[in-house]
Parts: sequence; structure tokens; C-alpha cells
Amino acid sequence: MSRRDELAANLAAVQARISNPDVTLIVVTKTYPVSDVQILKELGVSEFGENRNEEGLEKSSAVDATWHYQGEIQSRKLRDIAQWADVIHSLDTASHITKLDSVATSSIDIFLQLSLDGDPSRGGVIESELPVLADAVLASSHLNLKGLMCVPPVALEPRTAFIEIAAIHRRFIGAFPAAQSLSAGMSGDYEIAIDCGATHIRVGSSILGSRTAR
Repeated sequence: MSRRDELAANLAAVQARISNPDVTLIVVTKTYPVSDVQILKELGVSEFGENRNEEGLEKSSAVDATWHYQGEIQSRKLRDIAQWADVIHSLDTASHITKLDSVATSSIDIFLQLSLDGDPSRGGVIESELPVLADAVLASSHLNLKGLMCVPPVALEPRTAFIEIAAIHRRFIGAFPAAQSLSAGMSGDYEIAIDCGATHIRVGSSILGSRTAR
């Protein structure tokens, strides 16, 4: 089987399991070559995600698509990220919002990263800290508040976690009605996330195969 045939079969299998046609599938290409991205673009994929700025710069220059950054944010890399990312899923610091707005030259959609357990090592903020960040995005010139993103703690049962995430998102929409999107769910749990209300899912290994760590 050729690489194109493999990717086409995997992509079709994932798409068949997406129960809501309005859900946005973001194919996460971290560690995979530009050639895979090019094949997936030819197969109809229009949204790609990267966790690493350097790979995002390289791949976005080769493949015209909507590019999502979902990795840890370092202040010194925000200017570079703003050059290629159309959407950022992992903002959780007011100072990063301010700096991103100052270095951005075009509009960027923003997901604020929610943390269910407040563990700083995994990124994100707890629910009570979201409004301050949302207000900062709304006050900016180049950033659009899209919604929330969350990666549940491994210790939590997935459905329980996604139900809680969805409840927080509904409360957040009550205060910020434009933030209708919820980025939640990856290769191992995206069906449950969709069932609980996710509008965006971030899928890598189910389509591209197991990663080789590097």
C-alpha cells in the first residue's frame, strides 16, 4: 500500500466516525513530513495543527491551508507563531495575549486553554480565571475570541471530563456569546468529545500512524 493509499484509508475511517458534519477536523502533523501534509491537502484536508513553531513555519510555507498552533507558548516565539498560525488553541496568559496582539499583522482566532485540575505543568487556567483572559482578547486589535480548548487530565474518565468541559463552555458562552467553539478531543477520545459538544477535534496518529518520538 502506498503512503497516499494509507493516508486516504485512515482519513476516511476517521471521517466516518465523526457523527456531526459541522465538526472541524484538524489533522495534527507534528513530526510528520511535509509530503504527508501535501497528500492530505490533495485528499481534501484544509485544517492542520502543529505543536512546534519550527514545523509550523516550514509546513505552512509549503502547504496553503488553515494552520492551528496548539503547543506550549513561549513569549520569545510569539512573533514567529503569529507569522503562520491562523488559529491558536493554547493561550492561557494575559501577557502572551498582549504581546501576541502587538506582533500580529493579521487577524488570529483564539481558543483560551482551560484546565480542569489547575496543574501548571499541563497548561491552561481554571474556569474562574477565564473571564480576565477573554476580556483581554476582546480588547485587542488583532485577536478574535473563538472559544475554549481543553485536554482532560489522564486520571479523569473521558466522558466525565468532557461533560464537565462542555458545562464550563456553556457558562462561558453565557458571558462571551461569540465564543461558540470548543476544541476538545484527540485520536483516542474524539468520538466522546463530539458527543459531549466539541466543535473542533485535533487528530494525528489515527490518520498519520504512530509517531516516532524525537
